[in-house]
Amino acid sequence: MQELKPLIAIDLGTSNSLVGVFENGQVRLIHNAYGTLLTPSAIALDEKGHILIGQAALELRYLGQPVLSSFKRLMGTAKTLRLGQKNLTAIELSSLIIKSLKQDAEQSLGQDIEQAIITVPAYFNDIQRQATVSAAELAGLNVSRLINEPTAAALAYGLGQTEDSCFLIFDLGGGTFDVSIVEIFDGVIEVRASAGDNYLGGDDFVQLIMKNFWKQNAKLFHYEENIWPDEIEIALREKAQIALHQLSRNPATELKFIWEGVEAHFSLTQADLIQWAEPLLQRLRRPLERALRDARIRPEQIDQVIMVGGATRMPVVRKLVTKLFGRFPSTSIQPDEAIVRGACVQAGLKAKDQALKEVVLTDVCPFSLGIAVEEEELFSPILERNIVIPASRVSRYSATQKGQRQISVKVFQGEHRMCKENVFLGDLEVKLPVNNEYLSIDIRFSYNPNGILDVDVEIPATGEKLQKVLMNNQSTMTPEQIQISREQLQQLKLHPRDNLINKSLLLRAERLYSEHTGDIRVQIGERTQHFYQILEQQNERNIIEVRQYFEDFIKDIEKLQVFDDY
Repeated sequence: MQELKPLIAIDLGTSNSLVGVFENGQVRLIHNAYGTLLTPSAIALDEKGHILIGQAALELRYLGQPVLSSFKRLMGTAKTLRLGQKNLTAIELSSLIIKSLKQDAEQSLGQDIEQAIITVPAYFNDIQRQATVSAAELAGLNVSRLINEPTAAALAYGLGQTEDSCFLIFDLGGGTFDVSIVEIFDGVIEVRASAGDNYLGGDDFVQLIMKNFWKQNAKLFHYEENIWPDEIEIALREKAQIALHQLSRNPATELKFIWEGVEAHFSLTQADLIQWAEPLLQRLRRPLERALRDARIRPEQIDQVIMVGGATRMPVVRKLVTKLFGRFPSTSIQPDEAIVRGACVQAGLKAKDQALKEVVLTDVCPFSLGIAVEEEELFSPILERNIVIPASRVSRYSATQKGQRQISVKVFQGEHRMCKENVFLGDLEVKLPVNNEYLSIDIRFSYNPNGILDVDVEIPATGEKLQKVLMNNQSTMTPEQIQISREQLQQLKLHPRDNLINKSLLLRAERLYSEHTGDIRVQIGERTQHFYQILEQQNERNIIEVRQYFEDFIKDIEKLQVFDDY
């Protein structure tokens, strides 16, 4: 009998991504080439034109080099980002991250990987979900299932619960915010409602610190408040991230920024951040209120509030949640790992692993789906948001003119009364028979857990039927487009995987060299040169031994100027 290949689980995040598997009755998260679980969702080119993915790419950012990140926010759009001489879409950039995670899994498991479960924000629309599937296909993976991130977190927390529980999953990552209300009872995990904001995350709080620093110090660097060069923005972002991390542990901190010999100091407190972040906190409240209303649940009926995502470590966020729900949130699972752990459980359930009890998982459609009516201006929902999926509903519509020969069925996704404010998914032209009456058509929407919408149209007068699976051509790639894009990506030169740890260490050393002076700089330069010489000898045993000493030295230097871990 042929051995079944593992089904891996991927948390494709805005700031960081993770991969894992369910094996031997438990979740196992897989380390990347750098020996860490978190792979920064960052891509850059080194001096030789090789693509760096993850931590090494971030090191280039610290050195003032251009680095692409947060491109998850562009999923489902046609916008491209420049990488060297090529313009790449968010789908293509995401595929590079997924491919790197796939290689990490294959290296760890010793097998080729063909299938994956991938998490997506609950508030991703159909176009963004299809874009995620295309990114996986481009990386050589078939998507067994897309699972909403809060639903995955519920799986990570929910299994083993002996009593009925009502959870609110509060998922704030680097670039997206999701909230889901989930009930768990008798082996059933039921999502009651989901809401969110695809353009709200930890990055926005970093941006707040940057803007307020620049407002105070722009003239010191001879710039206007609303102008900052890309080079300064890149360097300042790293300092602002450190300051935000420090505020997660201390009531106050200081941001020190040096540029072209000019030094600026900026003191900030948690109280400052709360004041600056008030508009962001209001944006966090709105999806919470919507989810509670849709689920018809009051805050006091929530048994546990579960915090997921790295940005939930911020005290300003935890204080907001504690105040709104009158209790401290649950953080028993590492916020960065909860989603991928739940996705691994889903992989185990799909593989019918005997260590897992049978669980029925129901999810909801996060957006309303409908068509344009009244001269294609008004939105008429057929499937209301937060309906349990898979779902199928039919509605009847009539021609607006006597003797009309054709109806254009335009499908939209969203909540606005006006179609132009919603997301256009596609259309279907329905030809009507010759008739002097106002003919009617029945339109059925069928929506599955992977976010695929089937549209069926029937003309009752004739029994004629039409069907269309809607995938927006702008963001969903055809097999031919995937093949062309795959060939183009293969032309890119990836940095050799077995040398990534060495490359990352050397980039860290270069960053530290640029940040220090005097004896420390001399020591960094001497140790770096020695490591280069060891690498040139190509003796693997010596490289591993010296690399350990070199890494310990780098860590000691970093402790001199880096705040506590986030």
